[in-house]
Amino acid sequence: MKKLLEVDYISYGYNGSSPIVKDISFTIEKGELFTILGPNGAGKSTLLNCIAGLFEPTKGQILLDGEDVTKIAPRENAKKIAYVPQSSVHAYGYSVRDYVAMGRAPHLGIFSMPNQDDYKIVDEAINMLEIDHFSNKSYTNISGGERQLANIARAIVQQPELIIFDEPTSALDYGNQLKIMRIVKQLSKQGYSIIMTTHNPDHPILLDGQVGVLNHDGYMKTGSVEEIMKEDILSEIYKTKLRLIHISELDRMVCVAENL
Repeated sequence: MKKLLEVDYISYGYNGSSPIVKDISFTIEKGELFTILGPNGAGKSTLLNCIAGLFEPTKGQILLDGEDVTKIAPRENAKKIAYVPQSSVHAYGYSVRDYVAMGRAPHLGIFSMPNQDDYKIVDEAINMLEIDHFSNKSYTNISGGERQLANIARAIVQQPELIIFDEPTSALDYGNQLKIMRIVKQLSKQGYSIIMTTHNPDHPILLDGQVGVLNHDGYMKTGSVEEIMKEDILSEIYKTKLRLIHISELDRMVCVAENL
């Protein structure tokens, strides 16, 4: 299968400072799901900004469909990559439906407005995420979990090839965390390539794709869940003793702490 994204030994440091992420390499194919796990300050968001073309690596190269992401015009980049941040703040009281419609911007002319066909795509995304019951509410007057669902709908209507999620469950309650995880897995099955960062070791296990573990020194080890999700690796990353235990009733592994 053709490689969609190639990250080739990249490093990045702010304003000439020592690199935060170092010599990172991995590839992503169409429909592949890649979860990046790591502690606070390891450089997960910095890495995502490089992949999205917002930061230029100080070393190495990132190719999207064989083209250097730093050389792709922002408008064309937005047709291929959608970025769902941890949170977003908007001062204007757009309805959720109109906020989602903003995701169509890369496909519109400079002075064009979304038309009926664009809003058909918007409504399909809203229905897919089951958020039609608050689609007419102001984006500023809905909950954090509802905003995250609206952000995902907005990314979907961009019709990208790759969706990047920066810790999409970080501010959500447990039920909404699981809902977001189900949506992420569903999008992968529909052919979207996915990159998602997380603090939670259970997330890569639940998603069952490829995994990257970014350590405190900025280096990342990648592989399958079976190859990467090891007790010694996780315990070192989080500086606490962690256990991986198979739950027969669930037929899967879970990550738990030994004690407090």
